[in-house]
Amino acid sequence: MSKNNIMNTYGRFDVTFEKGIGSKIYDINGNEYIDFVSGVAVNCLGHSHPSIIKAITEQSKQLMHISNYYWNTKHTQLSEKLINNCDHEKVFFCNSGTEAIEGAFKLVRKYGKSTGNTDKSTLLYMDNSFHGRSMGALSITGQEKYQKDFLPLIPNVKKINFNDIDDLNENFNENVCGIILEPIQGEGGINVVNSDYLKEVRNLCDKYDALLIFDEIQCGMGRLGELFAYKKFNVIPDVICIAKALGGGFPIGAFISNEKASKALVPGDHGSTFGGNPLGCAVSLAVLNELIEGGIISTIASKEIYIKEKLNELKNKYNVIEEIKGMGLLIGISINTNPKEFMNLCFKKGLLVVTAGTNVIRLLPPLNVTIQEIDEALNILESVMKEL
Repeated sequence: MSKNNIMNTYGRFDVTFEKGIGSKIYDINGNEYIDFVSGVAVNCLGHSHPSIIKAITEQSKQLMHISNYYWNTKHTQLSEKLINNCDHEKVFFCNSGTEAIEGAFKLVRKYGKSTGNTDKSTLLYMDNSFHGRSMGALSITGQEKYQKDFLPLIPNVKKINFNDIDDLNENFNENVCGIILEPIQGEGGINVVNSDYLKEVRNLCDKYDALLIFDEIQCGMGRLGELFAYKKFNVIPDVICIAKALGGGFPIGAFISNEKASKALVPGDHGSTFGGNPLGCAVSLAVLNELIEGGIISTIASKEIYIKEKLNELKNKYNVIEEIKGMGLLIGISINTNPKEFMNLCFKKGLLVVTAGTNVIRLLPPLNVTIQEIDEALNILESVMKEL
């Protein structure tokens, strides 16, 4: 099986997977791994979940795709499901997190112009953030290593310091149309937004009539113990970008906005060929039903407590862990050793984890992970710490 035809854009492990069931995934040689990457917070129900299989099977027999010139039952039902569980009014469906960011970017720019201030086009973004690799999303990703080879990027964006209220106030003015942040910076190192900082962001947006965008692509859809991450922070954004776990492994994304923001976009302003297709929306509905009515979200808090208690025991036992970060099942372990070496040792022992920032190991298990599976993963983590 040749791999030469795949473009060289990822630093892949030397493994080929072909099957997954629940929190376990199997390579072509039959080796079993515990998956605490979950496609980077995508496979919220694990692999091959019966509800997802049923939704794909049944909907593919009915209607998979039509143009957005027409309505379809599933995108209407999914929009209602999402809106009934948040404080917003309108949804735009797309296919990925990056597409959701691009759409939100256009929305805030158009909103700025609609105020009558033709100079209201600046979008503020955070240092150490990550919002995607397309040109718009890359322009507001606060890490030079991703941006430097693709300059010049989109103008009228400005990077500010995350959780720095003084820097925030210094850069906010009447020409700011919006500000974007991750409530928890995932790729940047599992950095949680400060509540006082977030309140000041909201106050300044209200003062200067700018829109607040939450990128919940990694931290949303139940991972923090609420369907929408913003509900854990007591601040309501104007726009929310979601994807990843929204489809549980099937490609779908969306941005959601309040009535005020949504009025900026009119027919012809934005579109997506596959956005809101019946198949993707049917899968997403099945996922949300499991997360909400199925009670999975209600189990996240107790699992967080259990994992953090066990990690603290390992922190006290071995001189490896510096800090335990994050919320819900978006957990980071700051370590004082080489994170890539740590990750590779986990892989060799049958546990998939991923790094974040400069010294953090990310734990992103499926949301329906069992305590037994958590214990298996923790045992491997401990065996790695023993070796180090």
